[in-house]
Amino acid sequence: MKECSLRIEDMHCASCVLKIEKALKNVEGVEDVNVNLATKTAYIKTQDKVHEKNLEEAIENIGYGIRKDLAEFRIRGMHSSHCENIVRETLKKLKGIEVIKVDYPTSKAIIRLISATKEDVIDTIEKAGYSAIYLEGDALKAEEKAEKKEINTLKLKLTIGIFLSIFIVLFSFPEYFKFIPVYLHNPYLLLILTAPVQFYVGLDFYKGLLGALRVRTADMNTLIAIGTSAAFFYSLYITVFKIKGIGLYYDTAAVIVTLIILGRYLEAIAKSHTSEAIKKLLKLKPKTANVIRNNKLQEINIEDVIVNDIILVKPGEKIPVDGIIISGESSIDESLMTGESLPVDKTIGNKVIGGTINKYGTFKFKALKVGKETLLEQIIKTVEEAQGSKAPIQRLVDKVASVFVPVVLVISILSFTSFYFYFAKGNLELALTNLIAVLIIACPCALGLATPTAIMVGTGKGAEKGILIKNAQALELVHSLDSLVFDKTGTLTKGKFEVTDIKTYDTKFNPIKIAAIAESNSEHPIGKAIIDHANLKGIQIREAERFKAIPGKGVIASYMGKDILVGNKSLMDDYKVEIIKKDDVLNIQKEGKVVMIVAINKKIIGLIGLGDQLKENSKEAIEKLKHLGLEIWMITGDHEVSAKTIASKAGIENVLFEILPNEKSDQIKALQANGKIVGAIGDGVNDAPMLAQADVGIAMRTGSDIAIESGHIVLMHNDIMDVYNSIRLSKKTLTKIKQNLFWAFIYNILGIPIAAGILYPLGFSLNPIIAAGAMAFSSTSVVLNSLIMKLMKF
Repeated sequence: MKECSLRIEDMHCASCVLKIEKALKNVEGVEDVNVNLATKTAYIKTQDKVHEKNLEEAIENIGYGIRKDLAEFRIRGMHSSHCENIVRETLKKLKGIEVIKVDYPTSKAIIRLISATKEDVIDTIEKAGYSAIYLEGDALKAEEKAEKKEINTLKLKLTIGIFLSIFIVLFSFPEYFKFIPVYLHNPYLLLILTAPVQFYVGLDFYKGLLGALRVRTADMNTLIAIGTSAAFFYSLYITVFKIKGIGLYYDTAAVIVTLIILGRYLEAIAKSHTSEAIKKLLKLKPKTANVIRNNKLQEINIEDVIVNDIILVKPGEKIPVDGIIISGESSIDESLMTGESLPVDKTIGNKVIGGTINKYGTFKFKALKVGKETLLEQIIKTVEEAQGSKAPIQRLVDKVASVFVPVVLVISILSFTSFYFYFAKGNLELALTNLIAVLIIACPCALGLATPTAIMVGTGKGAEKGILIKNAQALELVHSLDSLVFDKTGTLTKGKFEVTDIKTYDTKFNPIKIAAIAESNSEHPIGKAIIDHANLKGIQIREAERFKAIPGKGVIASYMGKDILVGNKSLMDDYKVEIIKKDDVLNIQKEGKVVMIVAINKKIIGLIGLGDQLKENSKEAIEKLKHLGLEIWMITGDHEVSAKTIASKAGIENVLFEILPNEKSDQIKALQANGKIVGAIGDGVNDAPMLAQADVGIAMRTGSDIAIESGHIVLMHNDIMDVYNSIRLSKKTLTKIKQNLFWAFIYNILGIPIAAGILYPLGFSLNPIIAAGAMAFSSTSVVLNSLIMKLMKF
């Protein structure tokens, strides 16, 4: 016996379901068929000898199509949106596929295979100068292996580049480094040292250049390859022909290649962390489920669970898929999905979510959504789709580069030909000098450093202050936000229950002490909050003689011959305890708090109010953000009273309450649809899609790992005042980026014409040595301008 599922196209009604079920049941060897209209999926049990192809033919013969899953590929080596365009255009030339999506931030391509194979796609991507792996089966392991290989390769190249560049620089300038013997200033020695840096460390630049040429475009790889090659081959020309009086530029080529490889190494490390969000989400998925089939309990793989299966869940187990309880009751810890700390009481008719944890009771439920249709899988899908940057400023560099490089090449060739054939007829050295001067002065070092140096200083400054900025796009964009959406629990609030109110009706007893004794064996968050409060007050807690938790109601216990009840009104009603001071109960509940009634021998001795309190500086931070002109929202799964109470205390007027986990990202989309640039701040697993969907997602460090990995910015100090500081830092960084780009562009605008010989009629010709010096000055000015940010005060 085996089971399989098929996604069916063009299925619209119950009549379609009956036709498909009938057609499949007529296939020899089919034991059972269950067609789900909502998911448009047929779940089929067959004998082992039945091939899936026979099932597909049966469906196609009655006029329906089989929807093949899209093929996903992880692409290595993309470093900009221009790389994304090169891969996309290259793939479009491959017949037999449909290119659904190529995405640089997530390094992913989604392809519909028609007649071409996975291998064809991979070969095509590799011909464009990149590498790819097909995401299937143990894709995570394959991806981790590919990530590790890429990082190790870049690390090796960086090590070689740094090691050789140090000696190249030392040997190039013996006049500055007096301890270096003059004989080491040997052109052939410098050539031998530089060649591995140029052609091994910088090999990817040449691959990128070839890939760009295939689709008739140019990118930063083109700039780097041409610029460093100009310096290298010009120096090679001087070395081979032993030309005197002209400087060598081996050091320029080596240092530029090494610096850019350093940036790519850091980028690769950052990208490896991006995929951790998906990996950790996948770890929430149970591997097996206890399914009742043919009146027998059997443990099966989670992939084999089908819709309408009856599943048994015991205390402490993860719920395998989404469904509805048909027998039993329990309290379920949904904190990983909802971010709310209090377990949710469930009974017959209530829905359960795959990946959440059953705390106490045993129950049976019917599977309603399985596989890719579960809430957890939908969250994974949302994070994958939404992760990525939104129109970063460095795209400007790539757009300019696509025009800049051809223009520079044309100018250099025009300069060479005009001088060789007209201004200095037959003077090959002067013509070649001008050509090389143009290429050297146009080397993209300053242009390439303009954004990364500002980003490096900005992210470093943020890290010093506990603001971990995970990518350049977020740092560039956060300053332009006009709306902020805050999760409640664990973000604006402390994220755990605390005792806030105590009412004593019998002075012979301390309600906290009595409740702590009753809760001494409880693992419930409310019980722990009561015990923590008792410990804080120095109250000695003794263990109850008898203890029983009543899911959704409270606990009953015995101590020194007294029967203790600690719970809600429902528990008191069950034991016929008369509730006194009902107004006290209502007043505490109006503030959005939980009320625990404490009774001894069926007589109420007091009340305990518990609530999730605002963090100390939440209100101040909200006020400062409002002064920046930002529209502030709060979003939560809490009921209306609790949500509005907390929002009011924080000074927030816009409140979204009773929002389900999979709906949070939809709320962000709705704001974005109205033209808002939205930042989201949260800490729970349910916040991950929201953080990824937002233009900038900001996660709390003390929150869930998934939220942290999905956020673009992580607040290490768990202080929302750092949201305000992040915006200030972003504004300062963007100012520096614009200044750097201005100087990089103006340097080229002024420098290239001079290098091309525009001042030759006045008797001035730019020597490549001066061109190299100007290039170095431009790069240095960009770096120094960025370093000024280190003086910024928070």
